[in-house]
Amino acid sequence: MAVAAMLSVQLSNALSVPVIDQVGPAGTAWLRMCFGVVFLWLIARPAIRSLRKKDIPALIVLGVVTGFMTTFFLAAVDRIPLGTAVAIEFLGPLTVAGIMSKQRKALIWPLLALIGVVLLTEPWHGSIDLAGVGFALAAGTCWGLYNVFTQHVGDRFSGISGLSLTIPVAAIATLPVGLPQVIVGEFTWWVLPAAAGIALITPVIAFGLEMLALRRMTHNAFGTLLSIEPAFGILIGLLVLAQTPTLVQLAGIALVLLAGAAAQRGGRRTTEPVATTDLPASTAKETR
Repeated sequence: MAVAAMLSVQLSNALSVPVIDQVGPAGTAWLRMCFGVVFLWLIARPAIRSLRKKDIPALIVLGVVTGFMTTFFLAAVDRIPLGTAVAIEFLGPLTVAGIMSKQRKALIWPLLALIGVVLLTEPWHGSIDLAGVGFALAAGTCWGLYNVFTQHVGDRFSGISGLSLTIPVAAIATLPVGLPQVIVGEFTWWVLPAAAGIALITPVIAFGLEMLALRRMTHNAFGTLLSIEPAFGILIGLLVLAQTPTLVQLAGIALVLLAGAAAQRGGRRTTEPVATTDLPASTAKETR
């Protein structure tokens, strides 16, 4: 499930490029969230009345983080290659893991990944897009928080009920930046069905699989798999967008992958997650 989720995320990002050209990155992200709300509510049918007040803050934070993670990342993809954007974004969860680790040497791995990112962006050529890098770093910050709160919400809700409650928050949070781009953009008839199809991939399938995977896998195993996502970004960028990396950039991605895999050693979860909010009521609690 985790591998399928990562491939789905990167595929949806690549497929979003034509839509970005029409309604901008924020407009594309907002449309994806809006259609995601419709699909998830049809699938999960969450029982709102069963929601507990103490779970609301985590749902709101995860929703806001999810919305802006998507918005910032699409803004980065609009300016820099997909594989490079994913590698830069990966600095976020890698740094969060290093900070949360009890071992000081864990901070070595974000530095190693940073060296890899330098090789990927090749600043010595003088053609680096600072805005694109900045958007990717902002998305990475959101990604680090997303991983923490996805596990938190996934442990408290059954199935994908938690996701069906966070994506509406994501749509509302990104509305102020997304709707204006849709209005002033070059809106054509195919944008809506395209955005709907992409939304079915991400957030519905990809984020749903991630949430379910975090309930079934140890944190160590999921984190190790997560470390190969930059490679998927390179692969999808090559196959879908014809973005061919140089040998130096391939060396950079190798360093990022190495840093990601090394950082996850010793990161195993020691407690069993128990869903404390059964949404929807008809869904049995998930077990790992």
